[in-house]
Amino acid sequence: MDTTESIRLITAVASRQGTSGPNADAAATYTSTSTGQTALALVDGMGHDPDIVRLAPMLAETAARVGAVRGALAGLLSAGLLVHDPGPDAVGVLAVTREDGSAELVWAGDCRAYHWDGGEDVRQLTTDHNLAAYLTRAARGAGEVPVTALADYVSVTLGLAVPATAAYVSVPAGGLLVLTTDGIHDSIDDQELHTLIRTHHGSAQDLADTLVAAARAGRNGERDDATAIVLQYH
Repeated sequence: MDTTESIRLITAVASRQGTSGPNADAAATYTSTSTGQTALALVDGMGHDPDIVRLAPMLAETAARVGAVRGALAGLLSAGLLVHDPGPDAVGVLAVTREDGSAELVWAGDCRAYHWDGGEDVRQLTTDHNLAAYLTRAARGAGEVPVTALADYVSVTLGLAVPATAAYVSVPAGGLLVLTTDGIHDSIDDQELHTLIRTHHGSAQDLADTLVAAARAGRNGERDDATAIVLQYH
């Protein structure tokens, strides 16, 4: 766990390997001495082959270090430049704090970000870039559509991201910012995830550890890599 006193932020990371091979998730946090900005990068490599397992930490570190100096979009796109074609790819989310404590958030793929301001509701800031999310939005109001199996069809990755497709939101200052890979948010429902955030908000590390531990195995016992980053305003 790392504490950044100048902007009164606490960051925490937790990760657990799944059952399909070496952990292809990666997380990095970095505070620039020149800008004072803190960046949190979460990357989920696609697959588990040696190339992506080796590349994922470099993607996260690049996104965080460039993002803290040049801004969130520059950080995300710089990480994407490390993804060669053909070769392994990944999805990711990057948050970079501003001087007033707010943050800018960009993402490509289906890593997620949640914000809790201390009230009753936890707000999901991101929208998954996959076919499941697209069809669910398209069918809104027409009843539930069984599209869970389509979640693996990702439409935007780090390797494909450009300024027009890397989504962006502004995050208000205060409360908690939580970043998760799909090994967490695809294995527990929204209500449980929100309850865990509200219940364990007092300790950033405890919350990160709890979210990772809560990730469940699938029907056949398989379990995806699960990683969380928590940003807490101290």
